Amino acid sequence: MTAKVILNPYSNRWNSQARWPEAEAALKSAGVDFEVAISEKKGEVMGLAEQAAKDGFSPIIAAGGDGTIGEVVNGMVNAAGSMDKPIGPLGILPLGSANDLVVNLGLPKDLTEAAKVIAAGKTDLIDVCKCNDRFFVNNSAAGLEPYSTTKQEQIHWIKGIGRYLVAAVQAIMDKPEWKATMEWDDGSFTGPLSLISVGNTRLTGGVFFMSPHADPRDGKMTFSYGYRGTRLGLFQALPRTMKPDKGSFLEMDGMYEQHCTRLTIELDKPSPAHTDGELFPEWISSFKYEIFPQKLQIILP
Repeated sequence: MTAKVILNPYSNRWNSQARWPEAEAALKSAGVDFEVAISEKKGEVMGLAEQAAKDGFSPIIAAGGDGTIGEVVNGMVNAAGSMDKPIGPLGILPLGSANDLVVNLGLPKDLTEAAKVIAAGKTDLIDVCKCNDRFFVNNSAAGLEPYSTTKQEQIHWIKGIGRYLVAAVQAIMDKPEWKATMEWDDGSFTGPLSLISVGNTRLTGGVFFMSPHADPRDGKMTFSYGYRGTRLGLFQALPRTMKPDKGSFLEMDGMYEQHCTRLTIELDKPSPAHTDGELFPEWISSFKYEIFPQKLQIILP
């Protein structure tokens, strides 16, 4: 069957567009029969993916970063009309800045090798999560993490992963905090909150292991949450968010991790929020998370 590539030229600050000839050549060399649809404005990726799925293209290939993948998944869900059956198959050409899902799933970052994986067509099923009305496959967050994203989007003088680190420092200096009421399968929490990160996978932002024990095939979301009352406390936690195992920030006082199939969060004031790195258009105070086990068919090595 003919594949449809959904290219987001803006990914990685337009670097995705610059690298498209390389990606196109890699697909042709691997023998992938494809057509390409190029997003011409922000938010168009979802509609292009939905139409591609309705038109019967297979696989649908997300060419961009984590946000592009998230939008493609949402488009595929819209085309299916429900999550009763798995959607996909989905292929990935990593053209983003962090490419977190690619790293989390062990996919190659090299475009030639990524094209070969797509050509081989081997698939597996992973979980799909949902925050309010948006589906995601890597992670979602409220509090400090997306607050940092708002800072990152204003930084234009630094490229790559360094931009995320500078943004995190700027966010900590502002020291945003909320009061939260949370409920999940078998637990609840009420109290002050600095961060809440909900992961289907372990890595986000290129270097941060905000849900270090997440597994995209276990049928559960893994979320971390906590409160640090001072800027010093937050700065002490920052380098430990980059540790996936021993020495993780989760070993610090006031930091916790849980596994669940559902999660609701009520904040005392609106917070920025994101799914797969894409900010919600407005700050929000109510969150409803749920999971759909093994509902995305994805092409893997």
